[in-house]
Amino acid sequence: MTLPTVAIVGRPNVGKSTIFNKIVGERIAIEEDVPGVTRDRIYGKAEWLNHTFNIIDTGGIVIDDEPFLEQIRVQAEIAIDEADCIVMVTSGRDGLTTLDEEVAKILYRSKKPVVLAVNKIDNPDMRQQIYDFYALGFGDPIPVSGTHSLGLGDLLDEVVKRFPNKNDEDQEEDTIKFSFVGRPNVGKSSLVNALLGEDRVIVSDIAGTTRDAIDTPYTYDGEKYIIIDTAGIRKKGKVYESIEKYSVLRALRAIERSDVVLVVINAEEGIIEQDKRIAGYAHEAGRGIIIVVNKWDAIEKDEKTMNEFEKMIRNEFLFLDYAPIVFVSAKTKKRVQTLLPTIKLVNENHALRVQTNVLNDVIMDAVAMNPTPTDHGTRLKIFYATQVSVKPPTFVIFVNDPELMHFSYERFLENRIRDAFGFVGTPIKLIARTRK
Repeated sequence: MTLPTVAIVGRPNVGKSTIFNKIVGERIAIEEDVPGVTRDRIYGKAEWLNHTFNIIDTGGIVIDDEPFLEQIRVQAEIAIDEADCIVMVTSGRDGLTTLDEEVAKILYRSKKPVVLAVNKIDNPDMRQQIYDFYALGFGDPIPVSGTHSLGLGDLLDEVVKRFPNKNDEDQEEDTIKFSFVGRPNVGKSSLVNALLGEDRVIVSDIAGTTRDAIDTPYTYDGEKYIIIDTAGIRKKGKVYESIEKYSVLRALRAIERSDVVLVVINAEEGIIEQDKRIAGYAHEAGRGIIIVVNKWDAIEKDEKTMNEFEKMIRNEFLFLDYAPIVFVSAKTKKRVQTLLPTIKLVNENHALRVQTNVLNDVIMDAVAMNPTPTDHGTRLKIFYATQVSVKPPTFVIFVNDPELMHFSYERFLENRIRDAFGFVGTPIKLIARTRK
């Protein structure tokens, strides 16, 4: 299920970034009392009342012909287009302005649900300053103070009421959903076409041809799939075209919707830092992952080339040591037929459950092989373990003191679990808890 998205918009200098940071819980956006500081959309993830959602901070919308200000306005409009709910922020200190009214006109055209926040209401004596904002036509204005965290709970209560129904699932549960992600022009759309055996997705040598996430139902060997092709993710700072910035969020949302993510690398260009960043998105989202090296036909090679390239991938993607690597050519379709069986295997591992008694046998054998560490004379004691969820497989290990579970020993236990049960292609999570 795709997470709902909330966009925080308003004219410059009304405190959008302060509110964004308080909702997300960390200082992601730059806060400065100067109009125009937030020039790009900034993305975060937040939770409220058991709802998890994406949240976008935007540059202030301005109605002006200056190129820089126009770019800020376009970025904000893109965020509005992507949002399921919009929070319009105004300033009670400044009162209702003509620019607030112009922003409201843009929001009317979006036909999206809008929650109106009047910021900088720092004490109860200022509450009467919200009444002028009824004129904007968005219902009851909510007085808040981003600086002092006042009223944000009331604001979020109204926001989550406007989220889409969680039960509106698009596909059946037994359908495997997978996506191709990667930098522009690594051959994602070509791989989709090679799998489908027809040109269902536009293919071009011009980077950024695919602007949107495209879902394609597909059946192979009796198994139902949904193929999600995504726009290429470009490095921050090198994305100049606003519509490509829009495609980045779409690609990240496609990752959230996927069971398995295929991280596509261009064999001609090798591995660059952005490839690792993109793979990191999928790893942090807890999705099954396959590393796909495309354009393998385009490089000169001998019998050692594939092994050397695989070693390079393992060295560069240390956090993806569980991910299988597939070398393909979308152009010649060589080894493309191996993708779907690999996707099926990774999906099965992603949803694999382990019996508690078998899991504990493996854990106890691991402890016998490598005794638990001590810290200041106190030894870590492992009482038992159990699997609490799948997608990704998540295990809770009950111990005497979670602080004694050193990262290196946690990694050792993860490796023993992988040796016993495989879990090829999926991250697994271990959580140490005190036994009650």
